[in-house]
Order: sequence, then C-alpha cells, then structure tokens
Amino acid sequence: MSRMGDVLAGFHAAWEFESDSVLIRYERGIRTPKLFQTLGERRVPYAAIGAVTLTPGKRGTVALRIEPRPGADPLLEAAAGQLKESGDPYRLVLPAERETLAEYYGDELRAQLTESGPTEEFLVEAPEAPMHFKAYDAKATFDGNIVRFRWFWTGASSAKWKAGDQSFPVTELSGVEWRSPEVFEGHLRLLRRDSADGQPAQADQDPAAVVFGLGYGPVHESLPFAAAVLSAVRRSGPVAAVPASAPRRDPADIAERIRHLGELHEAGLVTDEEFSSKKAELLAEL
Repeated sequence: MSRMGDVLAGFHAAWEFESDSVLIRYERGIRTPKLFQTLGERRVPYAAIGAVTLTPGKRGTVALRIEPRPGADPLLEAAAGQLKESGDPYRLVLPAERETLAEYYGDELRAQLTESGPTEEFLVEAPEAPMHFKAYDAKATFDGNIVRFRWFWTGASSAKWKAGDQSFPVTELSGVEWRSPEVFEGHLRLLRRDSADGQPAQADQDPAAVVFGLGYGPVHESLPFAAAVLSAVRRSGPVAAVPASAPRRDPADIAERIRHLGELHEAGLVTDEEFSSKKAELLAEL
C-alpha cells in the first residue's frame, strides 16, 4: 500500500492496511453482527486475497469486499457459501459519499495481489481453541486436539445415548461438515478417517454430529468452532471433501420429517417458499 497504517472505517468494522496484510477490526455493539464480535479481528495476508470488488449497497451505501482465494481461510471453507451477505466478515459497508475513497483503496489492494487460484494451506489464522458451544442435543468442546460431545438427555436421540459421550482426536478426522442453523436441519458433523462404510445420513442419529435449532448452535458460536477444528484437521493431514450426496433415507423417516416440517410451517416458523423447497428435497431422497 502507498501508506502503511492507513485505516478505512465503515459500518461495524475498520480495515487497517499494513505492509503485507489487511487487519480487520470489528466493532462491538448491539448492532454489530454477533459473528463479527466473536471474531474480534481478522488479519488477511495479501497472498490470501484473490480479488477485491466494490459494489452498490442498500440504502445509500457501497460495499468493498475482499474475496479470499479458495482454501485460504478456514472460516469460509467451513461456511461453504452459507453465510448471509450481512454476515460476510470480509465485506466493508460504507456511506455512498465515500465511494471514491473506497475505490482508491480497492485499487491499492489490487496492486498488491500477486497470487490467484486455490491455496495449498490456510493463510488466514483460524479462531483459537479452546472453544465450546451448546447444540440442541449436546455440548461440544474443542481443546485444540480433541473434539468432545456430551449429550443432553432432553435433546439427544436414543442412538446417541446408546453410543455414549464421544471424543474425537483431530488425527482421526478427515474434515468437518457445517450446515447453518439458519436453515432447516443445521448441524456440525465430524468426518472420520475410518468410516469407510459411511456415516448415518441423519445428523440426529450420527454420534459424530451435533444438531442445531431453537437457538442452539448459532452461527457466531458453531462456525468459528467448525473453522478451528477444520484448521487443526488440515494440519494433521489431508482434509476430505464433503460427500456430494448422502445415502437414501428410510421412507418412514422421510414421512416423519415432512410431517414435522408441516408443523413448523403451520406455526409460522417456516415460510411457504422454505416449506416447498425443503419438502421437495426430502421427497427427492426417496
């Protein structure tokens, strides 16, 4: 950058431009997204950035965005495209009258970019362990080396109770699968190296998974947790890709889930569009 230490402040965050990276500091306050508050700050090396964009925002704003290279950031790798625009930690929103200034810094950033394409390792630091959060059916903890699930009797399925509380050293894992709690059937699943025969399709029946819902497993708690685990797994060996498709479910189970989905729809917790979309997904698994 032309002047190391320059700061560009926007809504909820400020970007400080350093000699080799952008330091993003998030504000604290009731209007700042909880994920940003949990992260506190993110240091993004220029080598981790694939592109920089400037686009019109809503209600008289513009948005300057860093696009990390694929594989550079464990947080975005774990999120797998499920973050809402308002929850994107690399999107700086500014008043429209500061568009010229944002464009200047965008051009300065682009001039620093020398790499493109996927990275072979994470270039942005993962959230630090130890970490923990409450899912609907368990308390999940991670000390940096071992992930532990301790089941709740009020939420855990009989299959999980039968299996007992679980401990997973990261050396026994090949990856993670995070599904946002902001959609139907959110969960965090640990992918095991020794599961050659696959894992149960339903997260509520899989002792290597915890399920979200009803305020449990919110994005600002479960996603940084997933990113920290993913980073530790990557350091211990290759990370497995999330399976493209899961085994087909039992028809009786599909019928039960459609019934439950209908109850959520009638209660106004699921929109007409969400109900139709999810019902079609479930029927496609028959």
